[in-house]
Amino acid sequence: MPETVHLSLAGLGAAAKRGLGDPALAELVMVRASQLNHCAFCLDMHLAAAREGGESQKRLDLLGAWEEAGDVFSERERAALALTEAITVLTEGFVPDDVYKSAAAHFTEAQLAHLVAAITVINSWNRLMVTRRTAPGETQWHS
Repeated sequence: MPETVHLSLAGLGAAAKRGLGDPALAELVMVRASQLNHCAFCLDMHLAAAREGGESQKRLDLLGAWEEAGDVFSERERAALALTEAITVLTEGFVPDDVYKSAAAHFTEAQLAHLVAAITVINSWNRLMVTRRTAPGETQWHS
């Protein structure tokens, strides 16, 4: 992959995470999108980052079933995860209004923009790494 692509995505991803202002939530979003996209490289990287950031194994184990996990995830986290899924799996061709409105109720306008950017960036990384068949631990190309 050309270095300019790597640097551009890495820079946008870092800015999105900083702007969101919640590193733990950012990693949950990265992991959830990577689960949906079946990106082993990104899952390996972001699960490790989440653990290093203090995320509990129980929450990581339940992330794939966050909707049924009761109060394991906060309302704010559930809104972000719903938005992550809606952006990642555009089966209807758009993000449903109720999903977007729910996220907008939990985030400032700037935070929401950064959240959408973070979701978009991880989806781009997932698609690049899955297409290239990049194995976990093979390289450290994104954040």
